[in-house]
Amino acid sequence: MIDVHSWPTPNGHKVHIMLEECGLPYRVHAVDIGAGDQFKPAFLAISPNNKIPAIVDPDGPDGQPISVFESGAILLYLAGKTGQFLPSDTRGKFEVLQWLMFQMGGVGPMLGQAHHFRIYAPEPIDYAVNRYTNEARRLYGVMDRQIERTGAYIAGTDYSIADIAIFPWLRSWQNQGIAWADYPALKAWFDRIAARPAVQRGVQVLADRRKATRSAAEREVLFGATQYQRH
Repeated sequence: MIDVHSWPTPNGHKVHIMLEECGLPYRVHAVDIGAGDQFKPAFLAISPNNKIPAIVDPDGPDGQPISVFESGAILLYLAGKTGQFLPSDTRGKFEVLQWLMFQMGGVGPMLGQAHHFRIYAPEPIDYAVNRYTNEARRLYGVMDRQIERTGAYIAGTDYSIADIAIFPWLRSWQNQGIAWADYPALKAWFDRIAARPAVQRGVQVLADRRKATRSAAEREVLFGATQYQRH
């Protein structure tokens, strides 16, 4: 049974969905990032960047336990372990991998910044709001055109870890300043992914721990000096 150290965020849900899609048995350990659990030594031992999620697989590639941090790396590890959601042919594999990197380097960081400056910033900064909202809209446009091209999934005709990586980030579309009417192909893709039973189970993992608002103490842990201390 794989141990999953996580929280109900887009990056956490990527891994929850992947585990559900692969049918792998797993046990969830909540890492309350508002309370500072991500800075505890036991978690840092498996996730030195103090970010969720991280996994520990007692049955690693050599039969020994292995820990993996970074959600994209975890998706690749689980795809390799199960032989699912990543093509085996070189061309197909890199078609998926480039869109996985697109999520890791663009969709996640940029939509996260849009969300932060639109929702969580202690004071409105028009330049930041406009910059990241415009970038969010640009990225949605890229994905919308890609789905128009493939007619199915983000990396082609087959569902893959690229879809699993991107989907959770688009669930907060309203907070990112997005109007779905502007991206009809992507909206159809989003609805197809959301209808998958494994996805529905994955996004419910730890969902009861999600909070609509943050206390001053939680905001300090997430966005203040605590985040930048050496741990």
